[in-house]
Amino acid sequence: MCGVAGWVDFSRRHAGPSWPEVVSMTATLVPRGPDAVGMWCRAHVALGHRRLAVVDVEASAQPMAVAVEGGEVALTYSGEVYNYRALREELTVLGHSFTTRGDTEVVLRAYLEWGERLVDRLVGMYAFAIWDGRVERLLLVRDRLGIKPLYYHCLDGGLLFASETKALLAHPQVEAVVDADGLRELLTFSRTPGHAVYQGVEELRPGTSLWVDRSGLRERTYWSLPAYEHADDASATTATVRRLLAQAVGEQLDADVPLGTLLSGGLDSSAVTALATRQQPPGDAGLFSFATGYQEQDAFRPTATRHSTDAPYARLVSAHLGTRHHEILHPPAMLADPHLRERLVHAQDLPRGMGDIDGGLLLLLQWLRPQATVVLTGEGADELFGGYRWFHQPAIADTPTFPWAAGNRGRWAHTAPLYTPDVRRLLQGDAYLADSHATACAEVPRPGGGPGTCTDAERAEHRMRTVTYLHLTRFLPMMLERKDRISMAVGVEARVPLCDHRLVEYVYNVPWRMKATAGRDKVLLRDAVTDLLPAAVVQRAKSHFPSTQSAAYTTALQAQARTLLADPDHEVFTLFDHAAVGRVAAWRPGPHPHTALERFLDTATWLTTVQPLIKTA
Repeated sequence: MCGVAGWVDFSRRHAGPSWPEVVSMTATLVPRGPDAVGMWCRAHVALGHRRLAVVDVEASAQPMAVAVEGGEVALTYSGEVYNYRALREELTVLGHSFTTRGDTEVVLRAYLEWGERLVDRLVGMYAFAIWDGRVERLLLVRDRLGIKPLYYHCLDGGLLFASETKALLAHPQVEAVVDADGLRELLTFSRTPGHAVYQGVEELRPGTSLWVDRSGLRERTYWSLPAYEHADDASATTATVRRLLAQAVGEQLDADVPLGTLLSGGLDSSAVTALATRQQPPGDAGLFSFATGYQEQDAFRPTATRHSTDAPYARLVSAHLGTRHHEILHPPAMLADPHLRERLVHAQDLPRGMGDIDGGLLLLLQWLRPQATVVLTGEGADELFGGYRWFHQPAIADTPTFPWAAGNRGRWAHTAPLYTPDVRRLLQGDAYLADSHATACAEVPRPGGGPGTCTDAERAEHRMRTVTYLHLTRFLPMMLERKDRISMAVGVEARVPLCDHRLVEYVYNVPWRMKATAGRDKVLLRDAVTDLLPAAVVQRAKSHFPSTQSAAYTTALQAQARTLLADPDHEVFTLFDHAAVGRVAAWRPGPHPHTALERFLDTATWLTTVQPLIKTA
């Protein structure tokens, strides 16, 4: 896993061995690639790279270039292609020779052999740029599910690109400006593919490639969720899910550095851990597994989203599988530390307002980093197999907005009352979410591309296909971005086997009746791994990522909010209503959500550190 940055400029020729602007851009990505830095520069292009060495540690330096007839071809690459060994064998038969053992050279040689069509052969998570000096053209590519990030900004005569927006903002011609649409994306907990909050900055969409040359830009979607009729019966479907998931886990165990899993004791992470332990090399000392929680868990109170604590289940799975298990418990004071909040805002470039949930993840990954550079996680299972409670609540699924934003449960509903009246009028958050929802629903493919459904059963099936599509294309990207940014902030590579596109394509087209039954969610996944895990874990209800219930945490947030309230001229009050924040800061500590306070404090931190220009008019 790494960080990439670069600049193509056809308007002038650059002299000298490097472009200082790209050096500065690349320097912002050090946490993504703490092991090495590389630059490759020619007259119209500069490529930068920060490396986290995971495969072929001693070689595979980047950017990687090869001289061919007619010019040079260079690659700066982030991610992992898990089928690179098979591709290397195929390319060797076709006459290519290799000087390294990793996947980087395979991607470069695959481009030389197949051109842009190499994307159809890659399995993995990746974002990369290839400069083809033979035709003076840049190719940007992002993986199918958008696991790895890639952003770009158009300039006169060229384009900038980078793994993170902070790298683009390091260029003197890019300003941190947020207009009304950016604020809507930021504050409504929405995620529109291609949008990146900052004005003029765009996200390369998942499953998309982009050519850049003197004539301009040409974008192509090389993958999107396919729709087809499912032909397998229940038994064959369960067996296929097991096979595809085991294949994905097995491929993602390839690393030349220590590797482990994030094991919460929930179904998803436990399934990944079980399949990983089965495929460990003979004689291995045992797979590392890591869990997190909070020091006040003796006082745990069940909630609608967390029915039980993780630790007992994680220990049960570890004992069952024989992993080398480690737990870390976070004190509430550490989670509320403003310095931790600054690190999170910096890592994510934006105020995400997830507070203790994100803080707990960052502290866990930071703590495990000396023991494991790579971790496998269970991300994607709930979106794919229907694990969230709103999948099973027709009243919410039928609401003309995103299910996770429906009713008073959505983060927008919790935070909207804190914004000034002018900001609420500008955002029109409910209408924006409804419009975005309608746009997303219109994209949902139908098997065979046929006309609208007719029977009640067909309508019900299409509704659940739509809900799944919304999660895979709008909700999951937020979760993947969170995991990527926080893990890479401490130099850890997080892999997500449940987001393997072959598994996603198959399960997406399985009828809903095979995925869930009355009172039992994720039936298909549970049945696929039931022989691998203790019954208590197979039957365990969905429990969200741990969130502290400590009154001390809430009290600390309130105290920090009151400090900001004492400075009514702080820029945060151009967005947040002073009186409304004051009422939240005066709440009595209790088991209420922290969302409003966390969003307020994160936004204040972002405004102070990044100093964006906010356009509210």
